[in-house]
Amino acid sequence: MSTRNTAIFDLDGTLLNSLQDLTNSVNYCMKKYGGPSYTCEEIREKVGNGIYVLIEKSLPQGRSNPNYDACMKEFPIHYKAHMLDNTKPYEGIMDALYRLKEHGYHLAIVSNKFDAAVKKLRQDFFDDVIPVAIGESPSIHKKPAPDTVFQAMRELDVKPENCIYIGDSEVDIQTAANAGIPCISVNWGFKSTEFLKENGAAQIVSTPTELVNAISDM
Repeated sequence: MSTRNTAIFDLDGTLLNSLQDLTNSVNYCMKKYGGPSYTCEEIREKVGNGIYVLIEKSLPQGRSNPNYDACMKEFPIHYKAHMLDNTKPYEGIMDALYRLKEHGYHLAIVSNKFDAAVKKLRQDFFDDVIPVAIGESPSIHKKPAPDTVFQAMRELDVKPENCIYIGDSEVDIQTAANAGIPCISVNWGFKSTEFLKENGAAQIVSTPTELVNAISDM
C-alpha cells in the first residue's frame, strides 16, 4: 500500500442509494407548501449541494417563495423520520468497505447532507467500518469548499498526501481538487459517466470491486 492510506467518501449516490427517501421528503414538502410533485429522476438532477439548494431548486420561485423558510424547516424533520424507509448501501459497497478496512485504510464520510442525518446514517449502516462522518452545518463551509474534508483528515489524524476522495458528482470532483487530493468518481450514483467526464473526472469506476482496486493502485 502506498502512502495513500485514507479513503474519504461522499455519502448519497456513492455509498447509499437514498434517492427514493429524498424524493419522498421533497414531495411531502411540495404538497404541503404548494409545489409540484417530482419523480426520482427529476430529484436526481437536483441533489448534491445540500438541502438548501435542493429545496431552492424544487420550490417554485426558489428562495423568493414565501414558503421557502417553512419548507426548509419541514424537510429535515420529515427526512429524519423517513430516511431509513428505502435507503440502503449500493450492492457490493459493504464488502468493499470491509476489504479496505482489512487492508488498513482509514475511512470517513463527508457529505453536503445536514450533519445530524449524516451521523445517523453512518451509525445505522457503517458503524463498524467508518468511524468519522461530517455533514453540512452552520459552523463549516460545505463542499466544494475543502473544509469538511480537512475536518475529516484532522479527526483521522492524516494528511492530504495520505488521502483519496470518492464521489459521484461534479461537486465531489471540485471538492477533491480544492483539497489537493485525487478523486475517483463512481458512475452508479446520481450522475452519468458522460456527465462526470464533461466535468473533469480523472478516473471513473463502475463497480465497488473496481473502486477497491483503483484505491489500492494509488
